[in-house]
Amino acid sequence: MAEDCIFCKIIKGDIPSTKVYEDDKMIAINDVAPAAPVHVLLMPKDHTANITTADPELVAYMLGKVKMIAEKTGIAEKGFRVVINTGDEGGQTVKHLHIHVIGGKALGWPPC
Repeated sequence: MAEDCIFCKIIKGDIPSTKVYEDDKMIAINDVAPAAPVHVLLMPKDHTANITTADPELVAYMLGKVKMIAEKTGIAEKGFRVVINTGDEGGQTVKHLHIHVIGGKALGWPPC
């Protein structure tokens, strides 16, 4: 855990969140500033800065949970977007790996 990381504080329970899913490796929470009616963040419990520093097996594990999250939130059938922002120019604002699962409405292109 990184002392100054907001996601680490959420994972520890120091900051409240609405959990969608949790296991021993990761947590999924509703985004506090959603870009769509459904906007869930999947993040590993162990701090890692982004996808380039993460264990590939952990990334695969987390991506393997996307279908279940989409089904649980009711967006699997109509479609959804999965986003992993990486680095400053990639739009990553919190330096803790997280996967966005976004849906519940028609999403435009480009995504930003």
